[in-house]
Amino acid sequence: MNGTGGRSVLAPSAAVRAALLLATLALPACHGGPPKVVPPPPTVPRVNELQRDINTILAAPPLTRGTWGVLVKSLSNDETLFALNAHKLMMPASTQKVLTLAVAADQLGWDYTYKTTVLTIGPIENGVLKGDLVVVGSGDPTFDDWDGFASARFAEWAAALKRLGIQKINGRVIGDDNAFDDDGLGAGWAWDDLAASYATGVSALQFNQNTAQLVITPSTAGQAAHVQVTPEAAHLSVLNRTTTGDGAPLSVRPIPHSSTIELEGAIGASAGRVLRNVSVPNATLYFANAVRDGLIRSGVEVVGPAVDIDDLDTPLDRTAVSTDAETVSKRLTDIGTTMMKMSQNLYAETLLKTVGLQTSGVGSTAAGRAVLDSTLANWGVAAGEALEVDGSGLSRYNLVTPDALAIVLRHVYQDERLRDPFIATLPRAGVDGTLGDRLKGTPAADNLRAKTGSFSNARSVAGYLRTADGEPLEVVIMANNYGVSPRVIDDATDAILVALAKFSRR
Repeated sequence: MNGTGGRSVLAPSAAVRAALLLATLALPACHGGPPKVVPPPPTVPRVNELQRDINTILAAPPLTRGTWGVLVKSLSNDETLFALNAHKLMMPASTQKVLTLAVAADQLGWDYTYKTTVLTIGPIENGVLKGDLVVVGSGDPTFDDWDGFASARFAEWAAALKRLGIQKINGRVIGDDNAFDDDGLGAGWAWDDLAASYATGVSALQFNQNTAQLVITPSTAGQAAHVQVTPEAAHLSVLNRTTTGDGAPLSVRPIPHSSTIELEGAIGASAGRVLRNVSVPNATLYFANAVRDGLIRSGVEVVGPAVDIDDLDTPLDRTAVSTDAETVSKRLTDIGTTMMKMSQNLYAETLLKTVGLQTSGVGSTAAGRAVLDSTLANWGVAAGEALEVDGSGLSRYNLVTPDALAIVLRHVYQDERLRDPFIATLPRAGVDGTLGDRLKGTPAADNLRAKTGSFSNARSVAGYLRTADGEPLEVVIMANNYGVSPRVIDDATDAILVALAKFSRR
């Protein structure tokens, strides 16, 4: 009680006090002087608004249990526009390829090519090569027959042999893959991925990206489906556990340490043929078989089998060797474009071993990683910010911080040798590659150029984007350990990218 007739008086709230003060200041002074001018409240910087918008996106309840790492920096002035967990190690998935391609281009040059060489060993008598044909690989990942390229090369090789007078090879077709080591698979690759076409092993001789195709057609209801392996040169065995009719979807599983895969599930009795791309375990033997088959089709008889050089009982006697043909691959610019736009894992693993081979003479992942580490350190990536295990990002042992990816993106952007060819390899939002179906009809469409990454519980984007003012940005967005649909993560990522594309400092 306070002497106001028994009624209590409540103190005005802060908001009310502020309003009363403003009203008082706005009144003319009693002495008739000019009114006092109240300055407008300070303008919130546009960057603060952008940060608020991104934080709002990431605060959505479905996203909070995952781990996010985000770093956005201006390439004009190095200003950080947004940062969250920028120095936290995270699984990059296929954004690992940003590191691999940047270092490969720096070390090898954009004009780098691979060579595949055909040798004959032994004398030629009466149209017969009394010895072996050896195909020596250097790792060309583009040697395939999807469009008849390999068949045309095999025909050229046969013609070259015929010009030497060779109509028949009395020995074997030997695949020499010694440019690379024999560790074809990466550490930390999930075993249940190993039959998939995206998890093929790496060799210095590679054919059809080391994949074959299962052609599956229905049979009589209740019976196993018909399964054909193409091309036959893959020499794959299939443990057919399928059925024709209703049942679980078709799935392929590897049989470890063998050239056999298990196919199970059901195919509808009225279904058309179903295709499944699968990994071929011995890439070198696959290549040698394909060469042997191609020569025979072109009229060169081959008596002996196709052989992996590692399976020979005795080393080759190369005293009577002759180089008879050579095929040169596409340039690194083309290889990098396929690798980044389609997220081709085999290409990335091949490049990592190639960097090791060209730098140290050892074609191994370990040698390539050593070059990767030293190069990234020279570019300013701090120790412990990039722990690479493979070149593709398929391994869950890879750990990279958003800051490490951003440093590499910045270095590439500032290096005139690297910048334009590198950016040209990246998927374009709403246009092509792994971003072809995302961000259509938004300001980020045909604006964002970035590498994506994805496997279970890890998704990421790393690349370049321009704001509404045309300001160039480098953008890294990573999400790990979430328990929601990948679509939810992609939608949140895309919302951030749209906000950046709309951002204006004006």
